[in-house]
This record gives sequence, C-alpha cells and structure tokens, in this order.
Amino acid sequence: MTDEVRRERSPGMKLFFAGLIGFVLMIPLMMVYWLVWDRQDQSNTAQAAINAGWGGSQVVAGPLIVVPYRTVEQQTETIDGRSVTKSVEVERMLYISPVANRLQTEMEPQEKRKSIYSSMLYTARIDGKAGFELPADLPRFGVTREQLQWDRAELRMGVSDARGLTTGGKLTAGGKALTVEPGKGPASTSGQGYFAFLEWDGTGRLDIDYSFSLRGSQTLTVVPRGGQTTWQVSSSWPNPSFGGDFLPEKPEVSDKGFKATFTTDKLALGQPPVSSDDLGPPRVDQTGSMIRSPSMVDYDNGGSGQSLAFTVGLVEPVDLYSKVDRSVKYGFLFIGFTFLAFLLFEVVGGARVASAEYLLTGAGLVLFFVLLLAFAEVIGFTLAYLVASGAIIGLLTAYSAAVLKSWGRARFIGALLVGLYALLFVLLNLEAWSLLIGSVLLFVALAGVMYATRNVDWGNVSRREVEV
Repeated sequence: MTDEVRRERSPGMKLFFAGLIGFVLMIPLMMVYWLVWDRQDQSNTAQAAINAGWGGSQVVAGPLIVVPYRTVEQQTETIDGRSVTKSVEVERMLYISPVANRLQTEMEPQEKRKSIYSSMLYTARIDGKAGFELPADLPRFGVTREQLQWDRAELRMGVSDARGLTTGGKLTAGGKALTVEPGKGPASTSGQGYFAFLEWDGTGRLDIDYSFSLRGSQTLTVVPRGGQTTWQVSSSWPNPSFGGDFLPEKPEVSDKGFKATFTTDKLALGQPPVSSDDLGPPRVDQTGSMIRSPSMVDYDNGGSGQSLAFTVGLVEPVDLYSKVDRSVKYGFLFIGFTFLAFLLFEVVGGARVASAEYLLTGAGLVLFFVLLLAFAEVIGFTLAYLVASGAIIGLLTAYSAAVLKSWGRARFIGALLVGLYALLFVLLNLEAWSLLIGSVLLFVALAGVMYATRNVDWGNVSRREVEV
C-alpha cells in the first residue's frame, strides 16, 4: 500500500474530505436562503396589492382645532450687499390640542387572499369624545385672543390612509352636527383625513364628539395630543401586538380576542396645549414597533418633531417565512451532525463512505428546506415541516442502508435525523430559549464524539486497514 493511499484512507484525511464537502454544500444552502428572501418579497408584494384596494396601516390623530392668526416677524434680506431687517406681517396657524380625549375602538379582523398569499385586514369602528379649553395664560405662548381669527377656525381629524374612510365620518361640536369636508388632516397623518369649519370663539369649554369607520391592514396607531388621552381598543383577534411609545395597562388576551387600554398624560407627551407648529407622523413598522426613537419637539426653535403613538397590530399566528429563514440557519448543523455520524461509522466501525455519497446525502439535507418552503406556502408551516422532514428522513435512511451496508446503522441515522428535526422544531417555537438549548446540546454532542474517538490515531490508517 503506497503512502498516498495510506494518507487518503487515514482518519484525518477522511475528516478533511468530509469537512470540505460540507463547506461546498454551503453554496446551495445560501441559495436556499436567497430563495426564502425572494419568496418573502413576493409575499410582501402580494400583500401590498391586497392592501391597495382596502387600506394600509392606519394612523389616527385628532381631533385638533386650528385657528389662523396674524403676527409681526422680523425678516432679514440682503439688498445691494447689505443686510436689511424689516418687520413683516405674516399669517400663522395656532394648533389647539384637547385637554382630554377619550376614544373607543372595536377592530373586526378579516383575512383576504391572493393566490397562495394572504393579508390581515380589519375594519375599525372609532367613537370618541374630546374637550377643548384655551389656556388662561394664552399670551405667554406668544399669541393673544385678539390675534386669533375665529371666523376661520377649523376642527381637524386625521387618518393616514383616507381610502379607508369608506363610510364617512361625523363631527359634533357642543351637540351641533358639523358639515365635514375631505383633507386638511394633522401633519401626523400627512394631511389626510377630514375637517369641518367650527363656530367657537375660545370662550369656555367646547365638547367634541366624533365617530367613523376605518378600513386598514396589520396595524392601527393613535396619536395622543394635549392633555390626558385614553384609548380603549378591543377585537376578536387572539394574537395582538402592542407597541408604539406607550404600552397598555393590564391588557386582556385570550383565544376569544383581546381588550386593552392605553393612557397617557401631557407631562409624558412633553407637549404644550397650544403651538404654532404641528407634529410630524410617528414611524411604526408592521408589528407596531417604533422604527427609531422619536425626536421631541423643540418649541423654542420652532421644530415640528415626531409624534408619539399608541399602536396595536394584528399579528399572524405563524410567520412562515421567518421560521423557514431561521431553520435554514441551522442547515449546516444538520449537515455536520449527519456527516459526523457517517465519519464515525467509517473511523470506528470500518464502513466505507465515498465522497459522492457524502455529497448526495448533503444534497438531500439541503432539499429539506426547499420542500419546507414550498409546502409551507400551501398547507402551513407545521404540516409542511412534518411532510418535508418525513420525506427526507425516509429517503436518507434508505440510502444510508445501502451506503453503510447495514440496516442497523441506517436505523441509527434515521433516529439521528428524527432527533435533529424534532430539536429544530422545538428551537423554532422556543425562540427565547433556542440559544441555551442549542449550546447545551452541542456541548453534549461534542463530548460524545470526543469519547467515541478517544483512541483514534487521526494521522495513520485505521487498524482495519493496517491488517489488510
């Protein structure tokens, strides 16, 4: 036997070639990872198409009273190379927030499908009551009553996607119904919504009642303003997500739905009761989480800032793409454990496994994730997992019987794969404990391999080959 053959058949060389094949299999595994991303992107596109005819993630703001006023400002201009300052009369808007706002919302969920894709939609019935009072020390905010043009006062209600206002909206001031017109919503809803001209001179307290139905998808956000804001929201959907800048107080969640109450006060909002600047929209993703920390309003410098918000999201109980994505990240672990079992049968048990057989086995393990993705889009993640894992376990167990020349060894490979797929399913469903469980099991597996190969001379041929 030549030195070249001896080196090729040594346990160390077998380990090297098994590792090299495993490394090569990372290429198709990364292609599967890209495939998951591509299918998720197609799903997002399909959901956007469904939402386009219904209504997107909705932001509700208001009511808000807006009154024009005229004031004198100093403006500097450059004339013939010289800076000239002059007094100019300009028109500004005074935004008056409610001293109290209480609203109730009932969200009716429904799922709409397009081909194999679906989107979670809702119809929300919103009823509220707000109270307005001018601050007694109004001049300290830089505006006097005499400057305000009450004959042009407006009551504004904001909805970020006005397509959802299919049944219209109602506004009542002091018990008198107002005629509503489209547009002129607060800046926090990018100007969308509806408004009504208001007959009020700023004297005493003004009570406002409002109600409307709103169609939307995935999340519903309420922007609190001014004094105390209380939002009571309920739905028959059993999987809510609470987010935004404030969490609800003791939400009730069950299989029959949820109820939650959000409450905040003017001190928590950091907003004055009146201002010459409106607030910009909040930034909330589809799960209700803030995309970035809000910028508080700099009133001294005229900044508009970003609104704070309450958010409720109707979460899908199983996000199959995120689960498939996470499972692919464990793909190399599957390949490593299976190759390790083959290697131990070679080194310790005397079996002969060719490089092509390692490669075909790895291809079967990679195929599992493709099957999982394909079936999950049609029958759901759990059933797809059972179908895909059952098919691959059966295939590789039968192939191992031919490769290892023993049904006893093949049954061991089958049991190993059953354990691995069962473990992966547990890890996918216990996200908070996945790192701890995975690391402990890796430690146990490494200890077992060390014990099984404690007498192996990795640099020389096995005893069986020496005898030959």
